[in-house]
Amino acid sequence: MASNISRSAVALLSGALFAVGLGVAGMLNPANVRGFLDILGNWKPALMFVMVGAIAVYAIANQLSLRMQKPVLDKDWGNLPKTGFDLPNQAKLGAVLFGVGWGIAGFCPGPAIVSLATLNPTVIMFTVAMFVGFYGFAIYERMKANRAK
Repeated sequence: MASNISRSAVALLSGALFAVGLGVAGMLNPANVRGFLDILGNWKPALMFVMVGAIAVYAIANQLSLRMQKPVLDKDWGNLPKTGFDLPNQAKLGAVLFGVGWGIAGFCPGPAIVSLATLNPTVIMFTVAMFVGFYGFAIYERMKANRAK
């Protein structure tokens, strides 16, 4: 029980820190994101520092995790691959769609969810459409798996 509370507390604090970081970094403003992606026009490189910071944090955390026998708040690493990554065509298509959507809307899932707090109708519509896409894909995958049986 205490372990579940600890895990939930860490998840809540991590999510809150992430949300604050998105706000401080300007990632909640689609104009900043579009300005960063507009490399042939009026390019605004400020979000490059956000990306470099995120890569640095990940690199440190990844190196620490590789030295650990098990996660701090769980019994094992689960079914995560130890090395390498197989990128099937679906993942490539997903990455392209994500990038195009990010460029058009100026939002990706994290900032969109955090921005729901503004109650901006555009943000709400984007987030609803995003979840419809998530669930639509999940339904499609289930139907495909059922047909394969």
